[in-house]
Parts: sequence; C-alpha cells; structure tokens
Amino acid sequence: MADFLGLMKQAAELKTKMEAMQAELDTLEVEGQAGGGLVTVKLSAKGEMKGLRIDPSLIKPDETEIIEDLIVAAHADARRKGEALLQEKMKALTGGLPLPPGMKL
Repeated sequence: MADFLGLMKQAAELKTKMEAMQAELDTLEVEGQAGGGLVTVKLSAKGEMKGLRIDPSLIKPDETEIIEDLIVAAHADARRKGEALLQEKMKALTGGLPLPPGMKL
C-alpha cells in the first residue's frame, strides 16, 4: 500500500510540474525562417503565431505566390523548433521518459 501512496504522490507532483511547464510554454517563443531570412515567423512554444516579418524586397504584386510559400515554410520551420523545445522540456520534466506518441500539451 505504501508503494501505491508513493506513486500517487509522484503523480500529483508530476501534475504540478506539468501545469508549471504549460505556463512557461506560453512565454517561450521560437522563430522560423525561409528564403534565407526574407520571411520570419514567430510562434509560441505551443504553436500560436505571435509575429510575421516579410522583407520589403519581396513585396511585388506579381510575386505573391512566392511570399505565400515562404510564409508556409517559415511557419513549418518555427513549428519544428517549437516541437523540439517541447520535447526537450518534457524530457527534463519526466526524467528522460519520452512523450508518448499523440500526446499533446
């Protein structure tokens, strides 16, 4: 029975740590780039877009498709960085245990 109580205590501590990490993820930002830095997207570590910067040299009416593609690429880059940051934080929180596939924070 003592093992069960110890396990419950560990679960409660992990829950508290997870809640603190959730709050921290709202404040952390990652930046993705495309086109050699001509387009930059800033996301929260949770994936919420916080900012977008487009180099003025790209703004030409006949090249909107290029800008759109670069925005998508920069967003994907930032998203990958955010997911890597999340995995790193989870690894530190869980003592190296990986985040189960499909589990989202």
